[in-house]
Amino acid sequence: MLNPLMVIKMKKIFTLLGMVAMLSFVLPGQPKLRIFMAGDSTMQVYDSARTPQRGWGQVFQNCFNQDVEIHDLARGGRSTKSFIAEGLWTKLLSQVQAGDWVFIEFGHNDHDKRKPERYTPPDQYEKNLIKMAYDVEQKGAHAIILTPIAMRTFDKSGKYHDGHGVYPAKAKAAAAMANVPLIDLDQLFGKVIESAGPDSSKSMFMNFEPGIYKAYPEGKKDNTHLRRKGAEAVASIVASEIKRLKLNPISKYLL
Repeated sequence: MLNPLMVIKMKKIFTLLGMVAMLSFVLPGQPKLRIFMAGDSTMQVYDSARTPQRGWGQVFQNCFNQDVEIHDLARGGRSTKSFIAEGLWTKLLSQVQAGDWVFIEFGHNDHDKRKPERYTPPDQYEKNLIKMAYDVEQKGAHAIILTPIAMRTFDKSGKYHDGHGVYPAKAKAAAAMANVPLIDLDQLFGKVIESAGPDSSKSMFMNFEPGIYKAYPEGKKDNTHLRRKGAEAVASIVASEIKRLKLNPISKYLL
């Protein structure tokens, strides 16, 4: 026969268990941390069944646990100028909520003087980035400005050199003016490319010989756009910088 005191204790335990069960049923799950990505072809998503080309945003999800949700709205061929002019920035902002994070990486097309619809003078590029960061802040969200990813640029002697001119410096100035974090992909990925050297670095880019990919029977000599190895390298750099800069709470979601 059970001790009366023991019966009372058991009733309390079952009551507490019932309350916990009710709470777990009623309370919704924790919302996912949301990341939005604004950028160009070096960041965007590609059809992996049709091409080996990858944007680093396409593999960025692999750096986080399942409680992170990534919305990659980057679009090939866009500069800060055309991304805003075409309404792509407004579309992104309409989805952003308080507490979200927005990664902003442009520059490759901004400095292309051959295409007026893209070309953005350096000072205007800086102003556009500041505007974007302020727009995100007005939504109660967090902006991160990134310099454009480094290109595979080696001279005839095999020495690496940067190919972006003043644009990375303008991105840094914009981040400082807007008081938002800056991730220098131009410098950091440039070190990776330089370390790999003229030959090995090709494996990170759309630079390959004929006969390797069905979609490119004649091969390709593209030193700007990435294959998976390059995309993963850039994504890894961004994740490392998030951790180094102690960007919370986003750093807590990194694998």
